[in-house]
Amino acid sequence: MTSTRPLVLVTGATGRVGGVVVHLLLEAGVPVRALAHRSEGAATLPANVEVVTGDLTVPESLDAALRGVGAVFLVWTAPPETAAAVVDRLATNAQRVVFLSAPHQTAHPFFQQPNPMAVLYAEIERLIAATGLESTIIRPGIFASNALFWWAPAIRADGVVRWPYGAAETAPIDDRDVAAVAARTLVEDGHVGGDYVLTGPESLSQAEQVRIIGDVVGRRITFEELSPDEFRSEAEGSWPRPVVDMLLAAWGATMGIPAYITSTVFDILGTEPRSFRQWVADHASAFTEDPSDGHPQHDDPL
Repeated sequence: MTSTRPLVLVTGATGRVGGVVVHLLLEAGVPVRALAHRSEGAATLPANVEVVTGDLTVPESLDAALRGVGAVFLVWTAPPETAAAVVDRLATNAQRVVFLSAPHQTAHPFFQQPNPMAVLYAEIERLIAATGLESTIIRPGIFASNALFWWAPAIRADGVVRWPYGAAETAPIDDRDVAAVAARTLVEDGHVGGDYVLTGPESLSQAEQVRIIGDVVGRRITFEELSPDEFRSEAEGSWPRPVVDMLLAAWGATMGIPAYITSTVFDILGTEPRSFRQWVADHASAFTEDPSDGHPQHDDPL
């Protein structure tokens, strides 16, 4: 990785993408500062990372974290009200920002359904562009690791996955590939203005993904199709209703249409993105053993 080695601030540093970004930057010899919402979050980070506490909902709390920073990996995990003030602070202190967004501009029906997070991401992108910051936008599609949140509990319990739109196809991407692209664009020249949609290498139906999990872990798993209304009833109380409606709309809109696939991971990294089967093989124990504190944190599904 060719690098000018600026000090990089990683927000979301204890999350499933940010945590890997921290490790990759350290491996490349890049100085890293991690923003943690709580001081106890530092326990999950490498010892040679500078950890500063701060809160995106309190923009002035970021001042210490931004001091001397050259680039920022921005993962937005807060309500929208403070976005403008946070972006202003980034522009005052840093030269470059890499923003983890979503493919809301992609003309594929899966990404064109009403999505309140997409509205927020679009506004943050507008704010970043207005500052003149050197910026790169990274837009991962569906994460392979959603399978841990969506299906692992049922697979561990009785091996029956009750789920809607089994034939809906997506191209799950490995968190590690998203993080590798983020790390590369943070420190390598040539990515200013980049707008990168990242996907896994193949279009797989949800039922096929469940079958792959069963194949890899050596267990018979049954996929039981639910209607959208049945899924809403089962998710009541455990999933936010807007998330349920968003996912049902996205899956329903893509029925009969292959998933959108890009070559961007290969174009930037020079290596093929990991397959869903490879991701499952690397996380197989999560589908067979009781969950532990070591399992990754989960961000928004889209």
